[in-house]
Amino acid sequence: MTGFNTLFYKEVLRFWKVATQTITAPIMTALLYLLIFGHVLDAHVQVYPGVRYTAFLVPGLVMMSVLQNAFANSSSSLIQSKITGNLVFVLLPPLSHWELFGGYVLAAILRGVTVGAGVFVVTVWFTDLHFEAPLWIALFALLGAAMLGTMGLIAGIWAEKFDQLAAFQNFLIMPATFLSGVFYSIHSLPPFWQTVSHFNPFFYMIDGFRFGFFGKSDVAPLYSLAIVSVFFVLLSAIAVQMLKRGYKLRD
Repeated sequence: MTGFNTLFYKEVLRFWKVATQTITAPIMTALLYLLIFGHVLDAHVQVYPGVRYTAFLVPGLVMMSVLQNAFANSSSSLIQSKITGNLVFVLLPPLSHWELFGGYVLAAILRGVTVGAGVFVVTVWFTDLHFEAPLWIALFALLGAAMLGTMGLIAGIWAEKFDQLAAFQNFLIMPATFLSGVFYSIHSLPPFWQTVSHFNPFFYMIDGFRFGFFGKSDVAPLYSLAIVSVFFVLLSAIAVQMLKRGYKLRD
């Protein structure tokens, strides 16, 4: 376990040493979203009866920050190691593919949850929030961060240069995040787009996370949990196999 602990420690230090960029900046971005959308729509939109739009928005922004930063941590670490050539120092020690997977994904979870907690702390002052089901909040936050950390690992292994990773993020992660119900309920969409939203796993993560605050959701939380769990298992299997084969790592 020494190798695993060292890799995990390295990955944590990697984002913690530049916390202004990796933690503070995403928190400020989420705060700006809240100030702009909350100011414009709070008096005009009510998604759930008795719930202000600003209150509805906060959990979505928290979860969005968790997902985006978990993805960014593992993906950027691998692509930077490839470009600078120091990936060899990770591959030379006798680390198993499971230790590599655990080290990168756990560090991604830690960064995602840290940023999400920071977003919650700075945005909760603008509205009243209640924890109807705290266990669901923690469960979806951890599982969502793990899933996006795994996706970031896959993207980092696959990409060979920064523009490929940027394409992965800009054409897959960002659209899936913004079209997942962060700023709205899917019931406000036309029927066609409601159907499309149900094929987006990000929607289930955010909807289940929001259920923990209000006890209300667009989909039953157990169903959301099942969908997210299946996607996480599938993505983990892919990532572990890529690490085991040394795909684009040992060539």
